[in-house]
Amino acid sequence: MDFSVKKLASDAGVFFSRAVQFTQENLGQAEKTELDAHFENLLARADCTKNWTEKIFRQTEYLLQPNPSARIEEFLYEKLDRKAPSRPTNAELLGHYMLEAAKDFGPGTPYGSTLIKVGECQQRLGGAEREFLQTSAISFLTPLRNFLEGDWRTISKERRLLENRRLDLDACKARLKKAKAAEAKAACEGEAVPDFQETRPRNYVLSASASALWSEEVDKAEHELRVAQTEFDRQAEVTRLLLEGISSTHVNHLRCLHEFVEAQTAYYNQCHRVMMELHKELGSSSADVFSSNFGRNPSASADPDASAESPTAALETDVLQIEEVQPPASGTRKAKVLYDYDAADTSEMSLLADELITVYTVPGMDSDWLIGERGNQKGKVPVTYLELLS
Repeated sequence: MDFSVKKLASDAGVFFSRAVQFTQENLGQAEKTELDAHFENLLARADCTKNWTEKIFRQTEYLLQPNPSARIEEFLYEKLDRKAPSRPTNAELLGHYMLEAAKDFGPGTPYGSTLIKVGECQQRLGGAEREFLQTSAISFLTPLRNFLEGDWRTISKERRLLENRRLDLDACKARLKKAKAAEAKAACEGEAVPDFQETRPRNYVLSASASALWSEEVDKAEHELRVAQTEFDRQAEVTRLLLEGISSTHVNHLRCLHEFVEAQTAYYNQCHRVMMELHKELGSSSADVFSSNFGRNPSASADPDASAESPTAALETDVLQIEEVQPPASGTRKAKVLYDYDAADTSEMSLLADELITVYTVPGMDSDWLIGERGNQKGKVPVTYLELLS
């Protein structure tokens, strides 16, 4: 127990000495040991590396997992040293819902068969996304996390210890400076008695001169300064070696960055291939789907040779098709005109704001246009100028 009390008192004294030195430095009342320029550059580089690595790490987490609840869940499982449960990606969920909907609508129907194709494509996209997330987490996120939670914590710990050693060194320098000043003053005043507290007996006889006492105090302060300087130099060297290791960290993070880019490239290439295959498959079957649902107007078909004769003939054929097109048996809708529209050519129909017209579509027509009818007038009208009512 006695040893513990003494150690506690000693630690309290050291802490108080550091606090006094730190406060006096901030007030400009004490000198501070400055580190060399190279060391300061290493510190600044380390801080810059830590700050940007932390930002890149967080933003990459947001990119790979936008859901904050999922990120919190993964963080808790990681701290509990347990494997997080596997969850489907959004694309996989979408694909699952499309496949289930196709069962209810009928796989043999055009809509149902298309849902099956798109649903399977979404599931393939979800599988590619899952693989990309796993690869990126292992090759990119994990090294960044290891630096922040491992190497950087070690560097921070050694930097705090170096700062404490510096405060101890500067406190020893201040004590030595005061002791030398008191020794010089005592030597000038002869046998001047130090300022002791009035707690000694009046018949106490001083066994040594004040100058000799201050000389002993100077020797003690010089010894403490040498010890503090040795500990500071040793800690500075340890910290310097750790800070110089930041260069190796940059090399490692560069390699991880290349792996992340390769994984991202492979993911987007796979998604592009899947979507191009789907687009090609849907494009080959869309003509059959639309023709089976809407039918074709025999009178609307033009002679290929006639259409190739001249642009004028092509335009006349286009106008003729608009005039002769017939509304489907079902599928006409009422629409309210939102803005005035002036027809660009004879195949289009001009519109007035707030009027009601009948609209419908025909096979092969651009999705941005509809066929509009108003009395005996008929022509193409832009969808963006309409509000479909029924």
